[in-house]
Amino acid sequence: MLRHIINALKGFLIGASNVIPGVSGGTMAVLTGIYGRLVDSIASLSRTATWKALFKGRFREFWQAIDGAFLLALGVGVLLSVASLAKLVTFVFDNYPIRTWAFFFGLVAASAVVMFKGIKGWKPSYVLCALVGVAIGVGVSLIPEGEAVSSGDAICSAPSLPECLYLFLCGAVAICTMILPGVSGSFMLLVMGRYEYVMNAISGLVSFQNLGVNLLIICCFGLGALVGILAFARFLHWLLARWEKPTMTLLLGFIIGSLVKLWPWNGQIPDAAVGNHVPGAILFCLIGAVLVLIPELVSRYLSMKRRSDTDPRG
Repeated sequence: MLRHIINALKGFLIGASNVIPGVSGGTMAVLTGIYGRLVDSIASLSRTATWKALFKGRFREFWQAIDGAFLLALGVGVLLSVASLAKLVTFVFDNYPIRTWAFFFGLVAASAVVMFKGIKGWKPSYVLCALVGVAIGVGVSLIPEGEAVSSGDAICSAPSLPECLYLFLCGAVAICTMILPGVSGSFMLLVMGRYEYVMNAISGLVSFQNLGVNLLIICCFGLGALVGILAFARFLHWLLARWEKPTMTLLLGFIIGSLVKLWPWNGQIPDAAVGNHVPGAILFCLIGAVLVLIPELVSRYLSMKRRSDTDPRG
Protein backbone atom coordinates (compact mmCIF):
# COMPACT_ATOMS: atom_id res chain seq x y z
CA MET A 1 0.00 0.00 0.00
CA LEU A 2 2.81 2.40 0.89
CA ARG A 3 4.47 2.00 -2.51
CA HIS A 4 1.17 2.88 -4.23
CA ILE A 5 0.92 6.07 -2.16
CA ILE A 6 4.52 6.94 -3.05
CA ASN A 7 3.80 6.36 -6.76
CA ALA A 8 0.68 8.56 -6.47
CA LEU A 9 2.82 11.33 -4.91
CA LYS A 10 5.30 10.98 -7.76
CA GLY A 11 2.38 11.24 -10.18
CA PHE A 12 1.28 14.40 -8.37
CA LEU A 13 4.73 15.94 -8.94
CA ILE A 14 4.70 14.91 -12.62
CA GLY A 15 1.22 16.38 -13.06
CA ALA A 16 2.31 19.62 -11.39
CA SER A 17 5.30 19.84 -13.74
CA ASN A 18 3.10 19.30 -16.77
CA VAL A 19 0.89 22.23 -15.76
CA ILE A 20 3.84 24.66 -15.78
CA PRO A 21 4.92 25.99 -19.20
CA GLY A 22 8.64 25.42 -19.62
CA VAL A 23 8.81 22.64 -17.00
CA SER A 24 9.00 19.04 -18.18
CA GLY A 25 6.96 16.23 -16.67
CA GLY A 26 9.48 13.86 -18.24
CA THR A 27 12.24 15.57 -16.27
CA MET A 28 10.25 15.01 -13.09
CA ALA A 29 9.80 11.35 -14.02
CA VAL A 30 13.58 11.06 -14.43
CA LEU A 31 14.08 12.92 -11.16
CA THR A 32 11.74 10.62 -9.21
CA GLY A 33 13.40 7.53 -10.68
CA ILE A 34 10.39 6.13 -12.57
CA TYR A 35 11.07 7.27 -16.13
CA GLY A 36 12.17 3.90 -17.52
CA ARG A 37 9.34 2.05 -15.78
CA LEU A 38 6.79 4.58 -17.04
CA VAL A 39 7.95 4.29 -20.66
CA ASP A 40 7.96 0.48 -20.42
CA SER A 41 4.42 0.44 -18.99
CA ILE A 42 3.03 2.77 -21.63
CA ALA A 43 4.83 0.92 -24.42
CA SER A 44 3.23 -2.35 -23.28
CA LEU A 45 -0.18 -0.84 -24.08
CA SER A 46 0.73 -0.74 -27.78
CA ARG A 47 1.58 -4.45 -27.99
CA THR A 48 -0.91 -6.76 -29.67
CA ALA A 49 -0.29 -9.54 -27.15
CA THR A 50 -1.32 -7.23 -24.31
CA TRP A 51 -4.75 -6.53 -25.80
CA LYS A 52 -5.25 -10.15 -26.81
CA ALA A 53 -4.94 -11.09 -23.15
CA LEU A 54 -7.64 -8.54 -22.27
CA PHE A 55 -10.07 -9.58 -25.01
CA LYS A 56 -9.66 -13.26 -24.12
CA GLY A 57 -10.58 -12.57 -20.52
CA ARG A 58 -7.10 -12.97 -19.06
CA PHE A 59 -7.46 -9.82 -16.98
CA ARG A 60 -4.73 -10.65 -14.47
CA GLU A 61 -2.22 -11.21 -17.29
CA PHE A 62 -3.25 -7.94 -18.94
CA TRP A 63 -2.96 -6.03 -15.63
CA GLN A 64 0.51 -7.40 -14.96
CA ALA A 65 1.66 -6.78 -18.54
CA ILE A 66 0.88 -3.07 -18.35
CA ASP A 67 2.09 -2.75 -14.73
CA GLY A 68 -1.46 -1.68 -13.95
CA ALA A 69 -1.09 -0.95 -10.25
CA PHE A 70 1.82 1.40 -10.99
CA LEU A 71 0.02 3.18 -13.84
CA LEU A 72 -3.20 3.52 -11.82
CA ALA A 73 -1.47 5.05 -8.80
CA LEU A 74 0.56 7.35 -11.01
CA GLY A 75 -2.50 8.36 -13.04
CA VAL A 76 -4.53 9.18 -9.93
CA GLY A 77 -1.71 11.42 -8.71
CA VAL A 78 -1.42 13.19 -12.07
CA LEU A 79 -5.19 13.82 -12.31
CA LEU A 80 -5.42 15.12 -8.75
CA SER A 81 -2.44 17.39 -9.39
CA VAL A 82 -3.73 18.89 -12.62
CA ALA A 83 -7.24 19.37 -11.21
CA SER A 84 -6.04 21.01 -7.99
CA LEU A 85 -3.21 23.12 -9.39
CA ALA A 86 -4.75 24.56 -12.57
CA LYS A 87 -6.01 27.68 -10.77
CA LEU A 88 -3.17 27.86 -8.24
CA VAL A 89 -0.51 27.89 -10.94
CA THR A 90 -2.20 30.78 -12.71
CA PHE A 91 -2.33 32.73 -9.44
CA VAL A 92 1.35 32.11 -8.60
CA PHE A 93 2.60 33.08 -12.04
CA ASP A 94 0.41 36.17 -12.10
CA ASN A 95 1.55 37.38 -8.68
CA TYR A 96 5.09 35.98 -8.20
CA PRO A 97 6.46 35.32 -11.71
CA ILE A 98 10.17 35.92 -11.03
CA ARG A 99 10.35 33.75 -7.92
CA THR A 100 8.30 30.99 -9.55
CA TRP A 101 10.45 30.84 -12.67
CA ALA A 102 13.59 30.98 -10.49
CA PHE A 103 12.33 28.05 -8.41
CA PHE A 104 11.81 25.88 -11.48
CA PHE A 105 15.09 27.05 -13.00
CA GLY A 106 16.91 25.76 -9.94
CA LEU A 107 14.93 22.51 -9.95
CA VAL A 108 15.61 21.73 -13.61
CA ALA A 109 19.28 22.82 -13.45
CA ALA A 110 19.87 20.55 -10.47
CA SER A 111 18.10 17.66 -12.20
CA ALA A 112 20.45 18.12 -15.17
CA VAL A 113 23.43 17.80 -12.82
CA VAL A 114 21.98 14.62 -11.32
CA MET A 115 21.32 13.17 -14.76
CA PHE A 116 24.84 14.08 -15.94
CA LYS A 117 26.42 12.28 -12.99
CA GLY A 118 24.31 9.20 -13.75
CA ILE A 119 25.71 8.81 -17.29
CA LYS A 120 28.99 6.89 -17.21
CA GLY A 121 31.61 6.28 -19.87
CA TRP A 122 31.35 9.45 -21.93
CA LYS A 123 32.51 9.26 -25.54
CA PRO A 124 32.87 11.95 -28.24
CA SER A 125 29.67 10.68 -29.88
CA TYR A 126 27.78 11.16 -26.61
CA VAL A 127 29.09 14.71 -26.32
CA LEU A 128 27.89 15.38 -29.86
CA CYS A 129 24.44 14.00 -28.99
CA ALA A 130 24.31 16.26 -25.93
CA LEU A 131 25.26 19.32 -27.99
CA VAL A 132 22.58 18.51 -30.54
CA GLY A 133 20.10 18.19 -27.67
CA VAL A 134 21.16 21.58 -26.29
CA ALA A 135 20.71 23.19 -29.71
CA ILE A 136 17.23 21.71 -30.15
CA GLY A 137 16.25 22.60 -26.57
CA VAL A 138 17.35 26.20 -27.03
CA GLY A 139 15.60 26.36 -30.40
CA VAL A 140 12.32 25.12 -28.95
CA SER A 141 12.62 27.50 -25.99
CA LEU A 142 13.07 30.50 -28.29
CA ILE A 143 9.93 29.77 -30.34
CA PRO A 144 7.56 32.74 -29.86
CA GLU A 145 4.60 31.79 -27.70
CA GLY A 146 1.22 31.62 -29.40
CA GLU A 147 -1.64 33.67 -28.05
CA ALA A 148 -4.34 31.87 -26.10
CA VAL A 149 -7.50 31.71 -28.19
CA SER A 150 -9.93 32.05 -25.36
CA SER A 151 -10.55 33.46 -21.97
CA GLY A 152 -12.78 31.74 -19.48
CA ASP A 153 -15.90 33.43 -20.91
CA ALA A 154 -15.29 32.19 -24.46
CA ILE A 155 -15.65 28.55 -23.38
CA CYS A 156 -19.39 29.00 -22.98
CA SER A 157 -19.75 27.88 -26.62
CA ALA A 158 -18.89 24.39 -27.86
CA PRO A 159 -15.83 24.06 -30.13
CA SER A 160 -16.44 23.56 -33.83
CA LEU A 161 -15.40 20.39 -35.67
CA PRO A 162 -12.14 21.94 -36.97
CA GLU A 163 -11.40 23.13 -33.42
CA CYS A 164 -12.06 19.62 -32.06
CA LEU A 165 -9.63 18.18 -34.60
CA TYR A 166 -7.03 20.78 -33.69
CA LEU A 167 -7.48 20.00 -29.99
CA PHE A 168 -6.90 16.34 -30.87
CA LEU A 169 -3.63 17.34 -32.58
CA CYS A 170 -2.65 19.53 -29.60
CA GLY A 171 -3.22 16.60 -27.25
CA ALA A 172 -1.06 14.28 -29.35
CA VAL A 173 1.81 16.79 -29.62
CA ALA A 174 1.62 17.87 -25.97
CA ILE A 175 1.65 14.35 -24.52
CA CYS A 176 4.61 13.34 -26.69
CA THR A 177 6.61 16.28 -25.39
CA MET A 178 5.39 15.73 -21.83
CA ILE A 179 7.11 12.35 -21.58
CA LEU A 180 10.39 13.69 -22.97
CA PRO A 181 12.75 14.99 -20.27
CA GLY A 182 13.59 18.64 -20.88
CA VAL A 183 10.61 19.31 -23.13
CA SER A 184 7.46 20.97 -21.78
CA GLY A 185 4.07 19.89 -23.05
CA SER A 186 2.49 23.02 -21.61
CA PHE A 187 5.00 25.15 -23.50
CA MET A 188 4.00 23.40 -26.73
CA LEU A 189 0.37 24.22 -25.92
CA LEU A 190 1.40 27.86 -25.59
CA VAL A 191 3.13 27.68 -28.96
CA MET A 192 0.00 26.12 -30.49
CA GLY A 193 -2.20 28.76 -28.83
CA ARG A 194 -4.31 26.45 -26.66
CA TYR A 195 -2.74 26.56 -23.19
CA GLU A 196 -5.22 28.99 -21.62
CA TYR A 197 -8.09 27.29 -23.47
CA VAL A 198 -7.30 23.85 -22.01
CA MET A 199 -6.49 25.22 -18.51
CA ASN A 200 -9.80 27.10 -18.45
CA ALA A 201 -11.64 23.95 -19.52
CA ILE A 202 -10.02 21.96 -16.69
CA SER A 203 -10.82 24.67 -14.14
CA GLY A 204 -14.40 24.86 -15.39
CA LEU A 205 -14.82 21.10 -15.23
CA VAL A 206 -13.52 20.97 -11.65
CA SER A 207 -15.88 23.85 -10.73
CA PHE A 208 -18.82 22.08 -12.45
CA GLN A 209 -19.32 24.99 -14.86
CA ASN A 210 -20.47 24.41 -18.47
CA LEU A 211 -19.89 20.69 -17.97
CA GLY A 212 -20.94 19.63 -21.49
CA VAL A 213 -18.70 22.12 -23.29
CA ASN A 214 -15.68 21.65 -21.02
CA LEU A 215 -16.03 17.88 -21.10
CA LEU A 216 -16.06 17.95 -24.92
CA ILE A 217 -12.87 20.04 -24.95
CA ILE A 218 -11.11 17.72 -22.50
CA CYS A 219 -12.29 14.60 -24.36
CA CYS A 220 -10.94 15.87 -27.70
CA PHE A 221 -7.64 16.81 -26.10
CA GLY A 222 -7.49 13.58 -24.08
CA LEU A 223 -8.20 11.33 -27.05
CA GLY A 224 -5.35 12.96 -28.96
CA ALA A 225 -3.11 12.48 -25.93
CA LEU A 226 -4.04 8.79 -25.73
CA VAL A 227 -3.26 8.16 -29.40
CA GLY A 228 -0.06 10.19 -29.22
CA ILE A 229 1.34 8.50 -26.14
CA LEU A 230 0.60 4.96 -27.39
CA ALA A 231 2.38 5.65 -30.66
CA PHE A 232 5.31 7.67 -29.33
CA ALA A 233 6.07 5.65 -26.19
CA ARG A 234 6.63 2.51 -28.24
CA PHE A 235 9.15 4.34 -30.42
CA LEU A 236 10.91 5.79 -27.37
CA HIS A 237 11.02 2.35 -25.73
CA TRP A 238 12.63 0.94 -28.91
CA LEU A 239 15.11 3.81 -28.99
CA LEU A 240 16.17 3.36 -25.36
CA ALA A 241 16.53 -0.40 -25.81
CA ARG A 242 19.03 0.02 -28.68
CA TRP A 243 20.77 3.34 -28.06
CA GLU A 244 20.26 4.07 -24.38
CA LYS A 245 23.30 6.28 -23.71
CA PRO A 246 23.12 8.35 -26.92
CA THR A 247 19.40 8.85 -26.27
CA MET A 248 19.92 9.84 -22.64
CA THR A 249 22.75 12.26 -23.53
CA LEU A 250 20.49 13.80 -26.17
CA LEU A 251 17.75 14.17 -23.55
CA LEU A 252 20.28 15.69 -21.13
CA GLY A 253 21.00 18.28 -23.80
CA PHE A 254 17.26 18.96 -24.06
CA ILE A 255 17.13 19.62 -20.32
CA ILE A 256 20.09 22.01 -20.43
CA GLY A 257 18.70 23.80 -23.49
CA SER A 258 15.28 24.24 -21.88
CA LEU A 259 16.88 26.39 -19.16
CA VAL A 260 16.77 29.27 -21.64
CA LYS A 261 12.99 29.22 -21.36
CA LEU A 262 13.07 29.06 -17.56
CA TRP A 263 15.41 32.04 -17.07
CA PRO A 264 13.49 34.21 -14.55
CA TRP A 265 14.01 37.52 -16.37
CA ASN A 266 12.70 36.66 -19.83
CA GLY A 267 11.10 40.05 -20.34
CA GLN A 268 9.10 39.70 -17.12
CA ILE A 269 10.09 43.08 -15.63
CA PRO A 270 11.83 46.30 -16.79
CA ASP A 271 15.62 46.21 -16.72
CA ALA A 272 15.69 48.99 -14.13
CA ALA A 273 13.76 46.85 -11.63
CA VAL A 274 15.81 43.66 -12.02
CA GLY A 275 18.02 44.38 -9.00
CA ASN A 276 15.04 44.45 -6.63
CA HIS A 277 14.15 40.84 -7.51
CA VAL A 278 17.61 39.26 -7.49
CA PRO A 279 17.80 38.19 -3.80
CA GLY A 280 14.38 36.52 -3.89
CA ALA A 281 15.12 34.84 -7.23
CA ILE A 282 18.43 33.45 -5.95
CA LEU A 283 16.75 32.14 -2.80
CA PHE A 284 13.96 30.35 -4.69
CA CYS A 285 16.44 29.03 -7.25
CA LEU A 286 18.46 27.49 -4.43
CA ILE A 287 15.30 26.06 -2.83
CA GLY A 288 14.41 24.36 -6.12
CA ALA A 289 17.92 22.95 -6.47
CA VAL A 290 17.97 21.69 -2.89
CA LEU A 291 14.64 19.91 -3.33
CA VAL A 292 16.26 17.93 -6.15
CA LEU A 293 19.66 17.32 -4.59
CA ILE A 294 18.52 16.26 -1.10
CA PRO A 295 16.60 13.17 -2.32
CA GLU A 296 19.55 12.29 -4.56
CA LEU A 297 22.03 12.53 -1.67
CA VAL A 298 19.74 10.54 0.61
CA SER A 299 19.34 7.87 -2.07
CA ARG A 300 23.11 7.59 -2.47
CA TYR A 301 23.64 7.40 1.27
CA LEU A 302 21.09 4.60 1.63
CA SER A 303 22.60 2.75 -1.33
CA MET A 304 26.09 2.97 0.19
CA LYS A 305 24.74 1.86 3.55
CA ARG A 306 23.05 -1.19 2.00
CA ARG A 307 26.28 -2.14 0.23
CA SER A 308 28.29 -1.81 3.44
CA ASP A 309 25.74 -3.88 5.36
CA THR A 310 25.93 -6.70 2.82
CA ASP A 311 29.72 -6.58 2.48
CA PRO A 312 31.04 -9.81 4.07
CA ARG A 313 34.26 -8.04 4.98
CA GLY A 314 32.21 -5.90 7.35
